[in-house]
Amino acid sequence: MGGVSRAERARGAVLGSAVGDALGAPFEFGPEGAFSARFPAPGHGGEMCGGGGWDPGEATDDTQMAVLVAESLLECGGLQLPDMFRRFRRWAAAEPKDIGLQTEAVLSSDAPWDLAAALHFQTSQRGAGNGSLMRAAPSAVYFSRAGREATMDAARRIAALTHGDRAAWEGTAVFHELVRVALDGGDPLDAVEETLRSVHPDHRERYGVVLSPDWHPDRATEFNGAVWPCLGSAVWALRTTSSYEDAVRAAIDLGGDTDTVAAVTGGLAGAVYGCAAIPERWTKALHVPLPGFGGRVLRAGELGELGRGLDRRDD
Repeated sequence: MGGVSRAERARGAVLGSAVGDALGAPFEFGPEGAFSARFPAPGHGGEMCGGGGWDPGEATDDTQMAVLVAESLLECGGLQLPDMFRRFRRWAAAEPKDIGLQTEAVLSSDAPWDLAAALHFQTSQRGAGNGSLMRAAPSAVYFSRAGREATMDAARRIAALTHGDRAAWEGTAVFHELVRVALDGGDPLDAVEETLRSVHPDHRERYGVVLSPDWHPDRATEFNGAVWPCLGSAVWALRTTSSYEDAVRAAIDLGGDTDTVAAVTGGLAGAVYGCAAIPERWTKALHVPLPGFGGRVLRAGELGELGRGLDRRDD
């Protein structure tokens, strides 16, 4: 995508993820094709429809946690994991409309920030959900100037706050790197093979399968609430479309965990196509409540500014 500035891509990643989340939320756990059945032609409007307990344009826990990540990074001037975890806990204690079961179990435990996810994983053996992937757009932007290894390392450390399974860390790390490539003006699809070399050897093969050009979400072996098919579906949606709008539509039409698959897709597509490619009719209604933080509600403009601030930090 020539002619798109880095600043537009950074805004696009953060805003694009939030828009995908809010757009997909009413269709969560619905059947394949539900979005296109209701809105058959792109560009006609009304798609920020609300439903399933969500107001039109209301972002879910995916974006709420993403904002907490962003504000911790900016206010602390870097990665302060105890601070980020405290923000997560404060938010979870305020009873948000939605919160992942795994994330809720970790954040409601009495364990310290550096042990809570690991202890939960030890007892449950369940930790490969997409809950760390869904909130990764801001940190992907923030660490993008530091290079591949640094951005992937930061991704793993943030993921590990709530997810004890390394599979979740590696998927979040891959997302970080693909966004980094896009912000630099490269094609993230061309970077997949190289990125896989930096994935932990125990997880490389499985990610290689879901990120390969011939993989289709119909071939997923788990529900797309798991990290592997969620990331694979987002990359598939980017690969098989040629605009932000079409990529997000394709993601939601997969059904299942539509808000998160669309949030991950929207973050990638926003970084590729830039914020100007995100339809204004979608950003107008967008709003992000932050339970536990004084009734704050962020709008599209503030999310775009977050994206700009995350990218323009002083190194």
